[in-house]
Order: sequence, then structure tokens, then C-alpha cells
Amino acid sequence: MAGNRRPAIGIVTAADSRERSLGQLHVYDGEGKGKSQAALGVVLRTIGLGICEQRRTRVLLLRFLKGPGRAYDEDAAIEALQQGFPHLIDQVRTGRGEYFGADEVSRFDRQEAQRGWDIAKGAIASALYSVVVLDELNPVLELGLLDLDDVLRSLRERPEGMEIIVTGRAAPRALVQMADLHSEMRAHRRPEPSEAGVTAMIPQGGIEIYTGEGKGKSTSALGKALQAIGRGISQDKSHRVLILQWLKGGSGYTEDAAIAALRESYPHLVDHLRSGRDAIVWRGQQQPIDYVEAERAWEIARAAIASGLYKTVILDELNPSVDLELLPVEPILQTLLRKPAETEVIITGRCKNPPAYFDLASVHSEMVCHKHYAEQGVDLKRGVDY
Repeated sequence: MAGNRRPAIGIVTAADSRERSLGQLHVYDGEGKGKSQAALGVVLRTIGLGICEQRRTRVLLLRFLKGPGRAYDEDAAIEALQQGFPHLIDQVRTGRGEYFGADEVSRFDRQEAQRGWDIAKGAIASALYSVVVLDELNPVLELGLLDLDDVLRSLRERPEGMEIIVTGRAAPRALVQMADLHSEMRAHRRPEPSEAGVTAMIPQGGIEIYTGEGKGKSTSALGKALQAIGRGISQDKSHRVLILQWLKGGSGYTEDAAIAALRESYPHLVDHLRSGRDAIVWRGQQQPIDYVEAERAWEIARAAIASGLYKTVILDELNPSVDLELLPVEPILQTLLRKPAETEVIITGRCKNPPAYFDLASVHSEMVCHKHYAEQGVDLKRGVDY
């Protein structure tokens, strides 16, 4: 959603029925948080598309440098979706379960990287998958664990309808040049209280903001939701998740079906609400219903955060709602200042003028758009972009 009438890359509503058939190569890199989360968000959407429309869709989530020796929050949620819809997703983990540098590379690391890549090559060549996620492939290439030319060749020769998502820091230049989409997650430093101009005590964490012109904001939030739901399934039964979305009314968003399936199995763990019209709201063209819907969702959000009943609260597209002056900043700032310590709040959306609550964020990732297929006139795709 945009705050001005300038064409904005990647903006779409569920009412937009145009959809591409040609697959694209996505690269998410950078020092900021949100890369793997964005990949998980695409996974959630692709599964949702398969559930709600019974399309021939299937996703391979292949994760490098994230070996089976370590548990990840999202595992339980992915396993729950696999149990209900085994034909829609496959997951493979390779590598160690801990971080290591270039001077610590072992024979095992090379073997595991090659094992993962052999699986990826076979999956790409088979054309059995509509989406292939190669999570943390970028650092594998930077460490020299795989032959870059071999990787580029396979990616270049992928089936024309296949989407491939590559994540991780330090994407090779040749891969970025080949990509149809390149979104950099840029980390922003948290200001000191004296810099921020906030006189009340700043929360010591638990507020994440994803903004910028690049792709990956809402997608990262969906990945975060998948992780939080998984945590509730496997670790903490009280870890309830609330997903609130502004400026995204109507139906047709593919993630809804996957979230609904998880909610059906675990009704105590996840709640989901959309608000707004199924239309893009432009500055100067706000309608009365836009204000009513924005305020309705915020009242729910404020009560949910203050109650402490939810451990993870996703406020998707809150930023443009504030930027469009559909909501005042001060109540949001005060609610975040007083949030329970154990409640994590994730806020997304682009905005022209960063509101004061940005200064409270323990994580602030700006999605910088270096390249987007929409700039070339390529339509967005259900199950991937929305």
C-alpha cells in the first residue's frame, strides 16, 4: 500500500486478477533480518494456494547450513502442514547446526553442501515443484562450498514456470545479475534514548519493524508467524499468535488458507483478522470506511498487546495506515512503550515519514529494492507475491 500516487513496485490487492505464468528468480540478501523469514512466508502462501484452489502446486524448502542437529521454531508448524497436506511441501536440511567461518570449513561441510545442491539440482530438473526455496545458499557460495558456475547453470536452465527463492547474506554478484528480483534487507541501528526523543522507558526488545520499498515486508511477517505458531505447537502451548492486517480486506490472499488450516488444528494458538477495503488507498483519496476499518483493527491490536494473552502480534501494513493518517501515532507509541516484556510485536509496511515508534524497534530491517520484475511489466503471482 502506498502513501502517494507514484507507482509503487509490488503493490497489489486480492482483487487484482492478473497473474504471470513465467517463473522468476528471487534473491534476498543483506545484513538485516528477514531473509529466511521471507522464504518461509512464500512457503506459507504456496501451501495456501494448493489448499484453497487445489492447484498443482508444490514447494521444496531446502535449507543449507541448518542441519537436523538443531531445532527451529518453524519446524512444528511445517510438520503440521505436511501431515495435513503431504503433497504440497517437502523439507530438507543440510549442514551443521551452528555457525562457522571460512577458516573452519571441514570436509563434512563440503559434503553436506554438495548433498543439498544435488537434491536441489534434481528437484529443479524434475519440474515437480512450482516453488524451490534455497535458504542460505548465498553464504554457502561465499564460503566456496559449491561451484558457482554449476549453480548458475542450473538456475538459468530451470523450468519456465518454476519460482526459485535464494536467501542469505552476501549473494554473489553473478547471481544478483541473473536474478529477476533482488531485495536487500538493510539493518538500521537502534538509536539511544537521548537520540530518539522518547522520554519514557524504551522496551528492551520484542519490537521488529520491516519497511522499505523492496519486496519482503509482509512476506517476512508471515514467515515470523509460521515460526511463532511452530513454537506454540512444540515448545510453549501458551504461545498464542495474532495476525492483524490493515489495507488488505476482501478475500483471495493465498496465505489465508494455510493459516486457517493451522488454526483448525490448533485453534487456541492462532487468530487472524483482515481489515480495510480490497483496494489500494491513495493519499488524498481516503474514504470514511478506511478510517473506520483502520481504527477497528487498531482497537483489537491495542487490547491484544495490553492483555499479554498473545506472545506474538503481527501488525501487517500498520506503517502505511499511519502514513496515510488513518491512525494517529501517539496511541501506538504508548501501547508499544507499555507492552508486556514477553509479547513480541512485528510491524510492517512502507511509509514516507517514519513514525516515532520506529525508535522503539530492537530490529529494524529496511527492504531495499535493487531489482523487481514488476519494473519490467511482469505481473505478480498468487501463492508467491500475495
